[in-house]
Amino acid sequence: MPSTFCFPRSRRFGAAGFLLGSVFTVACGGASDAADAATDAPAVPTADTATLSAKTVAIGGFTYDTARLVPWQSSVTVPGRLMLDPSTLETIGSITEGRITHVLVRVGDRVQAGQVLVLIHSHEIMDARSALASATAKLSAAEAERDLANSAADRATRLLEAKAMSKAEVERAEVGRRVAAALYQQAVAERDRALAMIDHLVGSGHVPALADEHDVLIRTPIGGVVTSRDAQPGTVVLPGAPLVSVGNPDRLQLQLHLSADAAAGVEVGAIVRFTLTESPATTLTATVTRVAPTVDTLTRTIEVIAVPKGGVRSGRAESFVQAEISGTGGTPALIVPSSAVQALEGDTVVIVADQRGEGLHIEAVRVRTGRRAGDRTEILSGVSPGRRVISGSAAIAKAELIKRRSPDGE
Repeated sequence: MPSTFCFPRSRRFGAAGFLLGSVFTVACGGASDAADAATDAPAVPTADTATLSAKTVAIGGFTYDTARLVPWQSSVTVPGRLMLDPSTLETIGSITEGRITHVLVRVGDRVQAGQVLVLIHSHEIMDARSALASATAKLSAAEAERDLANSAADRATRLLEAKAMSKAEVERAEVGRRVAAALYQQAVAERDRALAMIDHLVGSGHVPALADEHDVLIRTPIGGVVTSRDAQPGTVVLPGAPLVSVGNPDRLQLQLHLSADAAAGVEVGAIVRFTLTESPATTLTATVTRVAPTVDTLTRTIEVIAVPKGGVRSGRAESFVQAEISGTGGTPALIVPSSAVQALEGDTVVIVADQRGEGLHIEAVRVRTGRRAGDRTEILSGVSPGRRVISGSAAIAKAELIKRRSPDGE
């Protein structure tokens, strides 16, 4: 240590000497005290690193991810709605002209395939029953004529063998047999047609106690839940008029409308992440199954249909959602979860984590970020691919680092 020369105070200098000596004394004493303080001060730990114990890690509940170099996917967030899958939705219309007498279901009712939904009083069912009665009578007559012609032809054959009848008469008997058989087949066809018409108007299965023989019974071809009801008792309907809609509430689709620019990178198979309006904390996923090839003339948007994975048990048809849809991958980019990016006293950092026995060594690495899409953020510099980063509870890890910056650890 270099020597410090201090001049003792002397009576020869008088008051001036006393003051000068005092100055030199203070200077020498101050330098010595500063050196002693520097020697005794504890080492300051690195500000942006910390080693956490296993207990602290357990309390923090950290989750981890990896900085990955993957093709960047642009994404867009748009509102949408859940709707019933059209392939499971059946709009049941009137099959006859007539007046509605009874509507046996309401919206929300669960129905089984073949169940009667609406009763319609119609002249067609009366005509069909009359045609069945006529066809049944003709069939009975044709059956009798067929049996008689068969007997006559058989008798003619026996007489021919006994040489008691000419061959020409036997041939005429055979012709009569064939004609009678043809008329019988025609009668059977007319009877079957009349039966089919009644089956079309009435159907098979349970018949409600309210129905009478003049009512056409409208049945549902599929099971499900009644989603809409246009039929009202007392109204007159024509064939094809919609009466009731039935759909499967467990088969839903996600309908989105994107601008032409937003839909540019969206293809079949793209992933959609969405939340229901009534439960925004739950994120669900769907897969794009259809991208409309044309732009809607009214909204100037492109319709995108996606099917939720595993069904949407908590959602209902016509629920509104907020959806994030990702486009196709572009040039490779280094990405981390957006939750891993933190602001630390004016710096943008990512907290990397390395296992240290049962504990964890964390470090706030300053980064420069680029694009952000939903839950992904592009890292331009600061972190190398493959680094393990804290994605969940990163704010707790940041608080630990801030605590280490304080000299007293508070």
